[in-house]
Order: sequence, then C-alpha cells, then structure tokens
Amino acid sequence: MLTLTNVTGLDLCLACVGVYLLKQVFNKLKNPAYPPGPPGWPLIGNVLDMPHIKPWLTFTEWGKKYGHISHIEVLGQHIMVLNSVETAMDMLDNKSAIYSDRPILPVGGELIGWKNIMPLLPYGDRLRRYRKDFHSVIGTRATVGIYNHVEEIETRRFLKRVFTKPDQLLAHVRHTAGAIILRISHGYEVKESNDPFVDLADRALIQWSRATAPGAFMADVVPFLVKVPEWFPGAGFKRLAREWHDTLEEMVFAPYKFVEDQMAAGIAPESFTSNLVKKGSPLSEEDEHVIKWSAATLYAGASDTTVSTINSFFLAMTLFPDVQKKAQAEIDAVVGPDRLPSFADQGSLPYIEALAKETYDGMLLSLPSSNGISMSGFPHCTSEDDIYDGYYIPKGSVIIPNIWFMLNDPERYTNPSQFNPERFLANDGKKPETEPRTICFGFGRRICPGIHFAEASIWLSIAMSLAVFDISKAVENGIEIIPELDPISGTISHPKPFECSVKPRSPKAVALIEQDANY
Repeated sequence: MLTLTNVTGLDLCLACVGVYLLKQVFNKLKNPAYPPGPPGWPLIGNVLDMPHIKPWLTFTEWGKKYGHISHIEVLGQHIMVLNSVETAMDMLDNKSAIYSDRPILPVGGELIGWKNIMPLLPYGDRLRRYRKDFHSVIGTRATVGIYNHVEEIETRRFLKRVFTKPDQLLAHVRHTAGAIILRISHGYEVKESNDPFVDLADRALIQWSRATAPGAFMADVVPFLVKVPEWFPGAGFKRLAREWHDTLEEMVFAPYKFVEDQMAAGIAPESFTSNLVKKGSPLSEEDEHVIKWSAATLYAGASDTTVSTINSFFLAMTLFPDVQKKAQAEIDAVVGPDRLPSFADQGSLPYIEALAKETYDGMLLSLPSSNGISMSGFPHCTSEDDIYDGYYIPKGSVIIPNIWFMLNDPERYTNPSQFNPERFLANDGKKPETEPRTICFGFGRRICPGIHFAEASIWLSIAMSLAVFDISKAVENGIEIIPELDPISGTISHPKPFECSVKPRSPKAVALIEQDANY
C-alpha cells in the first residue's frame, strides 16, 4: 500500500502530469476546440512561447500562421490574441457584456495599487461611476470645448518654452501636457519648471508602464509568489512594489489634498475634483475613493497619452519634411502669418486633421500605437464561457487585441509603413482609409473615455507648432543626426528620446511666439 511516507517527488510529478492530461482530455470531450496556436508543454503550457520583448511582433507572426485568433495557455491561464479588427469588434464590441472585465495583475494591480485606476478596474458599478464622471467633463466635444481657452493658453506657453530652450523639447512636451490636465483635473496651475506634481506623475507613469507590461514579474505568472516574505531569495520585487506603491499613493493623494485645502480657503478654481466634491458633499468613504482615483486616472492617463503622441509628431516632422511643408502651406493659406491657429480653424484645416490621425494611429514607420494604449491593446477578460467562430473561449480568458498589427495591416492600409496623412483624405474619388480612432482607442465598454480630449490637445499642438516652427534633423559637426526608430517597450508606448532642430519660421513667427500667453 502506498503511503505519504514513501511517495517520492517523481511519483508526485507523474501524478500531476496524469491529472493535467486527464483534465485536457475531459475538456476536449466536453467543449469545442480552443483557437489554434503554438503547441504547449504539459503543466507549463506555453510559458516558453509568451513573448516579453516587442510582443506585438510575435503576436503578428502568430496571426500569419494561425489566423485572426490564436490561443496559448500559460500555467492554466488561457490567452487569446486577436489579429483582426473585425474579430475584435465581434468579440469586444458586439459581445461586450461578457468581454469587458480585466485580468488581475498580482504585482502591478494588487501590490502596487494600480487596480484602483480606471484601466484596471473590474467591470461593475465602480467602473460605471468613473466613466460617468469622466463623461461629464471630457466625454463629448462640447464638454471638452469648455477647456479650449486653457488648452490654447498652455500651448502658447509651450511655444515660448520651445523657442527659449529648443534642446529641451521633450521635457517641454511633458510639462505642457501636465499643465493642461492638472488645471482640468485639480484646478492646479503648474510651476514654470520642476513642478512637483508633473515630476510625480512622470515617475509614477514610468513605473506603471514597467509594472503592467506583459510578464513584468514572475509573480504575475505564478501568483502565489506574492505571499513570500520580502527577505526570501528572489522576492526583491516586493521591495520594489512597496516603493512604487508609495509613489502611486502620493500621486493620488497630494493633488486631492491641494483641492481640499483650496476649497477650505474658499479659493478653489472650478475643476473635475472640486465639482465632484461639491456635488457629493458630504462625502461617503466610497465617494471620496472614487473622486480621488478617477481624478488621478484623468491626471495620469491624459498627461501621458498626449506626451507620447506629440513626441511622435515631432519625430515624424524631423523625418518627413515634405509632409511638414504641405501642412505649413495649408496653415499659411487658411490662417495666415498674423495669428496662431485656434480651435475655430479646425474644420478649415483638413490636412492638419489627417496629419494628426497619421501621428496617433501608430503607423509611424511601424512604430507601435502612440496614443498611450499598449501596442497590443490593454487585455480584456471574459466573465463567462463563450463560443466564437466555433472556438471555445473559457471564462477568465485573457483577450489581447494586437492593435499594432491592426494599424499596420496591409489589407486595410496602403503601404502602412509609409507616413502618409493623405490616406485619410478623400482625393481623386478615393475613399479615405479606415479611421484609426476606431482601433487605437480600444474597443467595447473599455474604450478610452478621453478620446475627444486627446484629439483636441494633439490637433492644437500640431497646428500651433507648425505655424511658427520649422522642424528638422539636428546637425552635429556638420553631420545630420538621424533619430533611431525603436520604441520603448512597456504598457505605454513612446519613441526613444531623439534630437531634432526646432527653429522659428520667420520674424513674424517670433512675434507670435512672444505674445502674452494669456492673449
């Protein structure tokens, strides 16, 4: 008789393999087949197949080999990768009732605390409340339009900063994005340099991108590791998580405390946070939690989405001078040299509109989507079993839309690696190509709620910058410096830091730049 005292490690291993194989056979008899994908190994499944570096490229290869939907299993977790816009819309839009949950991230979500911001919230009442609050502030073009004056003032200040210190372009982009959204989210006007809230958001978002990237921590794959003590060998991630948790908490609570203090003094300007506090006063614990974290979502998310896109714009203009000249010619013809473009000109500048779309649609020389969304799209999670196209999608499956491929699909876009704004214009009887906004801002009930705000900010930065600046390659010792086209991996995609030359177009442009920013 076999007892616990004479069971060897080999016996246990064989028993586990047997249970695993029986489970696989039972599931195949009970349910339709999973979608096709790389063959896995017993017990560990496709652990060795899961990509960690530029995963969107591996997902694209799977799409070529296995079709519009492919499947892997990592230690019992089913993962489906979607390489088709139509499939993504069928599943994530048309069946959004069961495809709108989020997977749990043991380190980034639970230990660090990012589970409280909107992108990681499970589908339910709290998420709906966040989205309702967002909709009231930036959910439509009309509500976004209320803040046009703020955007125009801060973008004018951006032009002046770039003119004064053009070698610090990327820092100016981030500073301005933070300045705009902090005035909207918390009524806070940033300092001219080294602003603590802008710097805080910068640190926290770098940590967010690292902490929530696929496979960032072994504990995300083997969740029981989060239970081991910090001193345990290999548990250094817990110390890091504690440090990053403190950064996140400060990013959430410090701006909220600023609003509380301003309201107590009777000097708080109107903002997303102050309006919600007034509306809900007196606040319950749940009210306060929702306001703090939804405001932090607005402050963090909006600042970084525009940063990555506007950096991509300057990179594109550095590399494609012909596109820049066409855009400037349109501005000169419509706006003229005596004033800066404003939102009132938006409908009269179709090439600028197309240029903005080409910038944020992720087609910049096959760079990943630069709207702050993961190149692969942030994963959805199924809340119940489903059958799609004859394939079995079990409850709890992680669904990853490969947005990078969808925006670089040669069957949808002509020469997708070519930077060509005219693809979005109706020319010579040709219809514009697919609107990138239907892809790059996500799908279904998890679509980005800040679409209109992002589009407005990006458009204005592009139009004003091109009106007064010529952007070109930097020159060092008589040699042009060609920027490196290699994105930084992480949840939020950015081009690598690059050098370029930014100079005023004319003396009239200098006069426009030097106008009072509050004009």
